[in-house]
Amino acid sequence: MTTCVFCDIVSGTAPARTIYRDDDVLGFLDIRPVTRGHTLLVPRTHASGLADLSPELGGRLFAAGQRVAGAMRSSALAADGVNLVVNDGRAAFQTVFHTHLHVVPRHDGDKLSFAKGLVVRRDPDPDETAEILRAELGADLR
Repeated sequence: MTTCVFCDIVSGTAPARTIYRDDDVLGFLDIRPVTRGHTLLVPRTHASGLADLSPELGGRLFAAGQRVAGAMRSSALAADGVNLVVNDGRAAFQTVFHTHLHVVPRHDGDKLSFAKGLVVRRDPDPDETAEILRAELGADLR
């Protein structure tokens, strides 16, 4: 039996900087962010890819993405835009086979290239970043 790191995060047996939580979706900062605030949203129920994800749960995942994206724009992160990305399958660069939505804050002129950003991905203060997003989402997850 293989283990799923995202299932471990959902169950609380693996660490994460959680910034969003509801009955169906958990959100936490990516450990290798493309930009500051890069968040992963995962369904609490394991689905290895989009084919395994119910449309209803997919809708709830996307709704959570909209909420987190709004927090990225209105918080001190002051994002000018947001990328919502799902990598579905190995050929699409999916590396953890538990469906997840990347919510990536963008800033005018950041010249971010996802391929280039995958090489150098560091947040200078991930604890502060998590706190900014938690505060904006009204989430007390400590």
